[in-house]
Amino acid sequence: MTSEHAPADPPAPGPAHATWEPLPATRWEDAFLSGNGHHGVLVFGDPNDDRLIVTHHTLVRPNGAEHARPPRLAAELPALQARLLAGDLTAAEGFTDDRPLQWVQPFHPAFQLRLRRAPGTETHDYRRTVDFTTGEVTAAASGPDWRSRVFVSRADDVIVQRVTAPDLTLDLALDHQLPGAPSGLGVGHGTLLTPGGALLSLRVRYPDSDRAYTGVTLAVVTGGTTRLAPPGVRIAGATEVLLLTRVRRHTGELDVVEETRALRELIDERSASCDYDALLDRHLALHRTAYGRAALDLHADDVERALPGSELLKRTRSAALLERLFAAGRYHLLSASGLCPPRLTGLWTGDWDTAWSGAFTNDANLNLQTASAASAALPEVTDALASLIHRQLGDWRENARAVFGARGVVAPAYTDGESGLSYHFSREYPLHFWTAGADWLLKPLVDHDETRGARDPRTAAALAEVALFYEDFLIAEPGAADGRLVVVPSYSPENRPANGSWGAINAAMDLSAARHALETAAAYHPGTPEALRWRALADRLPPHRVNSQGALAEWAWPGLDDTYDHRHLSHLYGVWPLDEINPYDTPRLAAAAHRALHLRGAENDSAHGHLHHALVAARLRDGERVAHALGHVLDGDFFHASLMSAHYPNRDVYNADAAHTLPGVLVEALVQSTPDRLVLLPALPAAYPHGQLTGVRTRFGAEVELRWTPHSATALIRPSRTHRVELRTSAGTEPLDLVAGEDRVLTLGAR
Repeated sequence: MTSEHAPADPPAPGPAHATWEPLPATRWEDAFLSGNGHHGVLVFGDPNDDRLIVTHHTLVRPNGAEHARPPRLAAELPALQARLLAGDLTAAEGFTDDRPLQWVQPFHPAFQLRLRRAPGTETHDYRRTVDFTTGEVTAAASGPDWRSRVFVSRADDVIVQRVTAPDLTLDLALDHQLPGAPSGLGVGHGTLLTPGGALLSLRVRYPDSDRAYTGVTLAVVTGGTTRLAPPGVRIAGATEVLLLTRVRRHTGELDVVEETRALRELIDERSASCDYDALLDRHLALHRTAYGRAALDLHADDVERALPGSELLKRTRSAALLERLFAAGRYHLLSASGLCPPRLTGLWTGDWDTAWSGAFTNDANLNLQTASAASAALPEVTDALASLIHRQLGDWRENARAVFGARGVVAPAYTDGESGLSYHFSREYPLHFWTAGADWLLKPLVDHDETRGARDPRTAAALAEVALFYEDFLIAEPGAADGRLVVVPSYSPENRPANGSWGAINAAMDLSAARHALETAAAYHPGTPEALRWRALADRLPPHRVNSQGALAEWAWPGLDDTYDHRHLSHLYGVWPLDEINPYDTPRLAAAAHRALHLRGAENDSAHGHLHHALVAARLRDGERVAHALGHVLDGDFFHASLMSAHYPNRDVYNADAAHTLPGVLVEALVQSTPDRLVLLPALPAAYPHGQLTGVRTRFGAEVELRWTPHSATALIRPSRTHRVELRTSAGTEPLDLVAGEDRVLTLGAR
């Protein structure tokens, strides 16, 4: 390896950051997506029956869960602990208040904005496109010339659509009738003609509830006439229609007049085309800046790069496909993050019966989806996760008190975004005694702090509360002369020992989480008496166990046997996302973790299981296993034409796990970092021998650009902090001294 203080060559032109289709969407799953982390839209792009399905992160349907509380079981905890430690492997099945499973409030769409043209209007040369750099979805056709442009503004929090055509005649309405809509919805339409066009509103009240949501669309019409045509309006002979839409969830009545005034303030109703461009420019200042910070170029074939997404998806080993999925995943992750991080479906759904309530599933999916936030320079995503966490800390405290009788906080495994209370559990999924969740959810915030070089006081405070919980919850192992602690009850999502029940002792994830939380809380509070206590407590936690097959055991408690065929890899939390187990500092444990990964089955072929497998494999420097896991997803028909993904093969169950997690897998395969280490090309799949990754952020405060060929690689490092790190490459290990503001170019030899 050689090192120079010189700039790298300018990057070569890379792949187009967009996807397109030659036909309108007929399924909502194939509709192109746009969003600003609050509002979302699914755009069908049909010239004769154009539909935009409108969504919002706050839209969850009351189902009784809004009144649910965590079970009050603290008084029963000591007896349960005693029974488990005495060898009663099924004791935890009774640690419940016998309630039935209560799902969180289901996420649902708001309505569709529908623009129907006269029957028989022929179109030619159709094309619809989503531009990842702008967040704009366009559809165009000739005969006559028709064009629709849609985006969701990050600057003004409004859905903007502009439709143009000569002699534009259409019916415009807000339509709540989407698949799965429950009976008993109280629906009210409002339509008002204005000097510049029309105002449409739709209020939907949930059955047996004081909660409702209201959508408001301001239509600005250029030319022609506009008249009432209930439940909407008919526009005839226009040349352009500009639509501004917002939706609000509320109790009681919404002030539609105030909502209308706010929309009108965004535009000059006399110049719709100028208004669209001005709104787009304000949005681009935020969206384009965020999206453009990182990119992947695999030197794909330009002919394949030009294919529509639905055709490219058939070429499962194409470098162009992986480029586009990286770009699309990054785009969708950004678009789904704002008020909240992405749900199981991101920010989108076209059906009221969304699988698993469209919830935030905290025991795997949420952190997998946000895996690239810190490393691929999307602090907007981490900010969204932080917003969700900090809004719910009060509920996390109640979980700790009610279930465990402890101070501090315990995170729920499921949340609808409103409540952070732990009430979603059953005998088979005893999620109410999963104690690792707070550390798991705070880990991305810690990564973010390390990347930017400053500790957020809110993260410090939350970590202190996690440590307080462990002070109260951890108990001494009976008969252990060294004062060793035990985690009991202990749960490894969503698995169970082969010879036991779901509630057990010393799950590997719980041990890793407790150790990491205590040590990290101490690091955030240096020089305090609490830090000394927390470090001492961490030192008393038991080590991981290697089982008789040479694998890292999912439960460190002797006598608990592993169940290998399972979609979750919770026991490998110490490998990813933690740095506790790695090939450099803990080679014996890393080898055991690698053995555990080798033995793990795919169970039901969930996308998140395959990509979690790939993330762990990348940390263990196994590029072949990374490629194998990626291959399961690429060959399994997991992606819709929208490039949003499914939970199962053959596009079964709309789900954002694969789409959002894939960029994180590719970054981990190419560049890894800790606060004191840089690893270059640890697990590059052999199928991608050439490439360039730009904009990666490290946890020691440097930006990295990496290029590679079959024979060499070059890394440009731009440090913002002066620091010495350990550099790991295929050639070995050496120290790397970085000086803030001084770029370094590293030339690596044969890989």
